Amino acid sequence: MFLSAKKLAFLGLLLACTVIIVILSGVLEFNSLFLLAGASYLVGIAIREGGIRIGTGFYIASLLLSLMLAPNKLYCITFIAMGLYLVISEYIYDKLAKIKRIGNRKRVYWIIKYVIFNLMYIPMLIFLPKLIYQGELNDRLWQALIPAGQVALFVYDRAYNYFQKHVWEKVRGKLNLL
Repeated sequence: MFLSAKKLAFLGLLLACTVIIVILSGVLEFNSLFLLAGASYLVGIAIREGGIRIGTGFYIASLLLSLMLAPNKLYCITFIAMGLYLVISEYIYDKLAKIKRIGNRKRVYWIIKYVIFNLMYIPMLIFLPKLIYQGELNDRLWQALIPAGQVALFVYDRAYNYFQKHVWEKVRGKLNLL
């Protein structure tokens, strides 16, 4: 798939913005999770504009640049997980759209998204708990973090869909990227 010079330049600027937002998340620590979610939303824009292959390349470039340039590497791991979730989610959405035999596509899609999320979240909670909670994790807190992660996924995914549908579509129309 060939990209026009306009779209290639746009993706380059989007990559720079993504890395700057990841760096800012380490500097402005009071809203780091919000900034990391915003940076991962830009990965979603790259996927929607360039396709899954170009978007995956964009994601890999953004994570490599973030790891090299960002001062706080723990935030890079969070960005990597959020971006990977979006890449896999968009890939699954494309694949499900091509399958004719699935009855309730939306329900199947949500189940797969929750499985993907939990395959990333639970090992992160077990092996890297400092990414989620800075204090000491006891059994009660650990049990509370499992459903809290499910709620966080629902909010994150709804916000991503709103961002793509309402915010990005308006901006996209003004940029004339077609």
